[in-house]
Amino acid sequence: MNQSGADLDGAWSDDLRLIAEAATDAGRLALSHFGASPEVWWKNEGRSPVSAADYAANALLEARLRPARPGYGWLSEETDDDQTRLDRETVFIIDPIDGTRAFLAGQKTWCVSVAVVHQGRPVAAALVAPALDEIFLASATGPALLNGQVLSVTPFRDDAVLDVASPAELIGAFAERETAQSLNRVPHVPSLAYRIAMVAAGRIDATLVLKNAHDWDLAAADLILEKAGGVLISTDGTPLTYNRARVRHGHLAAAGREAITRLIPVFSTFV
Repeated sequence: MNQSGADLDGAWSDDLRLIAEAATDAGRLALSHFGASPEVWWKNEGRSPVSAADYAANALLEARLRPARPGYGWLSEETDDDQTRLDRETVFIIDPIDGTRAFLAGQKTWCVSVAVVHQGRPVAAALVAPALDEIFLASATGPALLNGQVLSVTPFRDDAVLDVASPAELIGAFAERETAQSLNRVPHVPSLAYRIAMVAAGRIDATLVLKNAHDWDLAAADLILEKAGGVLISTDGTPLTYNRARVRHGHLAAAGREAITRLIPVFSTFV
């Protein structure tokens, strides 16, 4: 039976409360491991660290969320993907610790990322950065919030120099083009989700993303940025679709809706 729009609005609000509570508790659990030298393993042929804190936070989220919404699919960085999620209209997309390298290095810019995705797009999102005492929330029917305060991207000015978080090779490619908007590269933040949230909060103007970011890096932050007046798009200008068989994405850019129009024409010429 199809739900009405009003029913879905209520469902997403209920889902937001559910994931906010679960992500907050998972963040508290991860924080108990922070600075305590948790055990670490290496995956993806030794390229990506995963810690006991990642696994503990993932287990808490799975124990909380899956029984609460048995009809939803599940995609998490730290759970084997059996792709039964592809048969579900609605899924949880989880990164129990986004920014594990920062976490292990004692840096505070890591977060628990939880999204509810319906028909390919996020409809509820929670990013919890417990070491910074920050909780970012958004739903399809409300604003983006940081600790209860409404978020908005930085207003765009044609003459502004944009503060951009980006890999050096992408910023360098922009700098070589006379048509590029003037850009100032800000210090790197390992957590992609947190970088996108920084755009939503108006702390930076944009972030550029190398190809191969995963659904779990992006889904929650995508909705938070959208509800703050920004967009996360591929180089052809299209929004992202989640819960596909392939969970990796191409090169991406995140910025306010006006700023993105200056970035994309240049960005798309070299990726």
